[in-house]
Amino acid sequence: MRITIPNRIGFGTAPLGNMFREIPEQEALDTVEAAWQSGIRYFDGAPLYGAGLAEIRLGEALKSHPRDEYVLGTKVGRLILDEIETPNERDLGEKGGLFEHGLPNKIVYDYSEDGTLRSIEDSLRRLKTDRLDYVWIHDPAQDFHGDNWTSVFDTAMEGAAKALTRLRDEGVIKAWGLGVNRVEPCELAMERADPDGFLIAGRYTLLDHEAALSKLMPACEARGLGIVVGGPYNSGLLAGGEHFEYQKAPAAMIERVQHIKWICERFNVDIKSVALQFSLAHPAVAGIIPGASRPERISENIALMQAPIPADLWALLRQEGLIAASAPVPAAS
Repeated sequence: MRITIPNRIGFGTAPLGNMFREIPEQEALDTVEAAWQSGIRYFDGAPLYGAGLAEIRLGEALKSHPRDEYVLGTKVGRLILDEIETPNERDLGEKGGLFEHGLPNKIVYDYSEDGTLRSIEDSLRRLKTDRLDYVWIHDPAQDFHGDNWTSVFDTAMEGAAKALTRLRDEGVIKAWGLGVNRVEPCELAMERADPDGFLIAGRYTLLDHEAALSKLMPACEARGLGIVVGGPYNSGLLAGGEHFEYQKAPAAMIERVQHIKWICERFNVDIKSVALQFSLAHPAVAGIIPGASRPERISENIALMQAPIPADLWALLRQEGLIAASAPVPAAS
């Protein structure tokens, strides 16, 4: 597999950018340290997360740890400027207001080759490091660019993808792919370029996986590409939160979660265990990166990944139409 995640679990840093709430600095740093102490060695950032705030915090938290002992990823496609803007008035497509508590620096899209190289340089400075392992092209998809997304995608393939392919071939980075919330750009990227895998948030989860199963997952498995599943809790809804797709969850999705939860309770199993282990069960999945903004959540996620789940639970979920018939499930434990 061309993408590998140590221990198959990483740390997604969107919460460090003050996603949904203003996180105290020390709490953010303590959460990264808790991830390290729990054995997590893949850390994933992005300039978007708090307009650079997440990368700044991650760099501060990791600076005392040997660089050779962890794998680091971030994203390109957006630049953070010195110019100031009002965070809650940013145009983030369907994700408006997501980082309103982050830094007020202006965020602009730039999927060009020059913009990609500048983005990497800026990220290296914020992260206090001299190299990146994985670089993802961030959000060249409909949820951020609307009906014009294919034009934006074309620009990303001609600019960012070519730049990252060259950097990989030169050994500057280990791998590249797309970091998106949609299946379609991943499928197109495999036709247009040579990515190593995809970081796809919310699209291979307990609540939403059928679209990915039909083409993307088998194609990645056949080509040896690795899928990193971001948002395995679907923005928190599967972990007791109120959000799905970064917005307030619709009634139908809340009802679906309650149905799954009722089945889990019959077997005395935590729904969060089922969510994490489902995403990990597909052979194309290199790992998962659940976000966490509190230190205690880290060890909880590790334990949930390892909790026993009876085969009958998976069978009942399939029988009730809550997971697809073709979806792999973990071996009985």
